Amino acid sequence: MPSIAIVNAANENVGTIELSDAVFGIEPNETAVHAVVVNYLANQRQGTQSTLTRGEVSGGGKKPWRQKGTGHARQGSTRSPQWRHGGIALGPKPRTYRYTLNKKLRRLAMKSALSAKVAENDMIVLDSFTMDEYKTKEVVKLLNALGADRKALLVMPEKNEKVIASAKNIPGVKTALVNTLNVYDIVNADKFIVVKDAVAQIEEVYC
Repeated sequence: MPSIAIVNAANENVGTIELSDAVFGIEPNETAVHAVVVNYLANQRQGTQSTLTRGEVSGGGKKPWRQKGTGHARQGSTRSPQWRHGGIALGPKPRTYRYTLNKKLRRLAMKSALSAKVAENDMIVLDSFTMDEYKTKEVVKLLNALGADRKALLVMPEKNEKVIASAKNIPGVKTALVNTLNVYDIVNADKFIVVKDAVAQIEEVYC
């Protein structure tokens, strides 16, 4: 059973916590993580790109020349794809890129991502973190103290608008609740910071 130090906002050791083997101590499955990350990115696509086909381009109603006798290849419209200003053949149209993966694979990927962060010593357990006012400077101070001044993901046990708003405009920093946690954000973060109470919630969901 892996254990990890609990630190305060000044990065001082205030205890240790035992983590569940079933969630934070498995052998990471890279295939599952890759599949879920690709799925997440695909589901974020808007799919609004669109091109005009020959039937949607204005003009081209008149046959450019008669069918036979000119020496030219027969043409029915100046809006065919081979013409300048013609329509696009087989171009993209609005579509959805969404697809689903089974629950078992998604759970395996989440456990793999969490276990990888523990194995790589990139997970930090924070005893608590609350804010009484909107202060980006306080979040920056916390991240600098924890050595997480690059890309960081801060997971909280409950919603705190002041923390969310204060961290929102720091480049590379994201906040999440246990029920909004996703594999992509975990993998993308250099440091995975979890408030102590949120650890128990994660274990309860994924055990």
